[in-house]
Amino acid sequence: MSDESGPLYGIIDQPYIGERFEGGFARGLMRGARGTKNLSTRTTTRLEDSLLCTTYPEIGTKRERDAFERVASRVSLTRYGLDCYSCGLLAIGLVDLIIEAGLKPYDAHAPIAVVSSAGGIVSDWKGNPAHDGGTILVSANEKLHQVALETLEFNQN
Repeated sequence: MSDESGPLYGIIDQPYIGERFEGGFARGLMRGARGTKNLSTRTTTRLEDSLLCTTYPEIGTKRERDAFERVASRVSLTRYGLDCYSCGLLAIGLVDLIIEAGLKPYDAHAPIAVVSSAGGIVSDWKGNPAHDGGTILVSANEKLHQVALETLEFNQN
């Protein structure tokens, strides 16, 4: 659910394992086989301590891939696949960063609402709102987000 200001409420479902992440309207929850848990992101502030996710290793254009590699080369671990489930994992405090390219608005809206409700930050690679899709940076907190934006160096071109 969204309005002209952007995403307001979203759901990420992982039906295979029965998990549902809900975020918006001042609440963020994960429901699963072990009950209900409030969403909350991690406090990691250094790239070197971060766990990074992206859908494909061949992310985006050459320029986008180079920017991604600048961050990926500094993190503790990079995982591929997962699609929007990685945003649920970030919202529950299991990963720190997600970097994607080529997303559509319908790919971004629910994850933005879920991650934001958990205290995470979502923007494009220049630090602007990500509601229209494109390049997306998702971070567990503001400090890590700023470090990742600076490392992406996407504002310079």
